[in-house]
Parts: sequence; structure tokens; C-alpha cells
Amino acid sequence: MYRATTHGITVTVTPTYLEDQSMPDDGRWVWAYTVEIENGSRQTTRLRSRYWHITDANGHVEEVSGPGVVGEEPQLAPGDSFTYTSGCPLGTSSGFMRGHYRMEQEDGTLFQVEIPAFSLDVPARQRVLN
Repeated sequence: MYRATTHGITVTVTPTYLEDQSMPDDGRWVWAYTVEIENGSRQTTRLRSRYWHITDANGHVEEVSGPGVVGEEPQLAPGDSFTYTSGCPLGTSSGFMRGHYRMEQEDGTLFQVEIPAFSLDVPARQRVLN
């Protein structure tokens, strides 16, 4: 589990290797990651966009950005949380992801919330870090 708090918004990420969807012989490893976003601030916020920086064990970087998450732009009142699961394929057996969300307060103020860096590792394999 990986966790970061920015401006009272806590993002917790739990990655899981998906052996049944991976094909190591074909150079494809797949992970799911579950994200919980908790609003510990005093203001209602809406998640407007996401940015991911994904690095595989060979140092290859892919950047992904777009509106919302899993087709939604959740609004979180103080004390609310939102959880979703998504996935990431890699061409190597390890890597890591990091990123941020762009959030909007009720008054229209935009701010960035950190997504903690987290590793994608096949269980029982040696980690390769760049």
C-alpha cells in the first residue's frame, strides 16, 4: 500500500499482479491497481483529470492523461471517499507508476493532488530499479 496526502486529500494505491492476464513468454505483464481518494479537507472537491507517468524496468516511459478516472469525475464532500480499480500492462516484469490528479474546489479553484509512486513487481521476482 502506498499513500500520499496533498491539501487534505489522501490518495492510497494498492497494486496487484494479474498472473492470469499476463503472458511473460510474449513479453506482457499486467497489474491492477486500486485507488482510494479521501477528502480530509473542509471543502467539497471534484476530480477533473489525471496524469500518470509509467516507467518499465528498461526505463521506457509512457505518459497518460485525460479527464476524470474510469469515466467519472467524482465529487467528494468533506469526509467522503471514492475508490476505483484500473490496470496497467508493461513489457517488463517490473516498473513503477506515479502521477497526480487535478482537483477543483466549489469556487472553481484548481489544485494538484499527488498520486504516490508505487512499484509494479511480479511476486517472487527480483526487483529491477532504474
